[in-house]
Amino acid sequence: MIEGVSMDKIRGLATDADHFARHSGIEVVEISSGYAKVKMMIAQYHLNGVGMVHGGAIFTLADFAFAAASNSHGRIAVGINASITYIKAVKAGVLVAEAQEISLNSKLGNYTVNIFDESKDLIAVFQGTAYRKKDEYEKR
Repeated sequence: MIEGVSMDKIRGLATDADHFARHSGIEVVEISSGYAKVKMMIAQYHLNGVGMVHGGAIFTLADFAFAAASNSHGRIAVGINASITYIKAVKAGVLVAEAQEISLNSKLGNYTVNIFDESKDLIAVFQGTAYRKKDEYEKR
């Protein structure tokens, strides 16, 4: 439990309520306080016109990990800034994104998300800032 909210509640908000992430094939592997690990099996619909994983698909995976980690404290957090650097192209397999909290205060949280392929090669680095609203998730 984090601040009176169970990780199952946070996991449910991340997996059940996020229709776009589910549609994109993203799955939660792990969520804890200020941390999230998610994965995505690359499918044909993730590829761009030259057969590489579309940058938008990689960004979506990273953004989802960022959202899960930033919402792990029981308060609603929304992204207010994000950037990504693509390091290596990928065409197939499974991508894993790990989000780690860098700093947190009453209003803002900063996160770095590293995206890896199956060989543990770094594919991209995402950085995001979340605004922490005063609203809390319904306590269980």
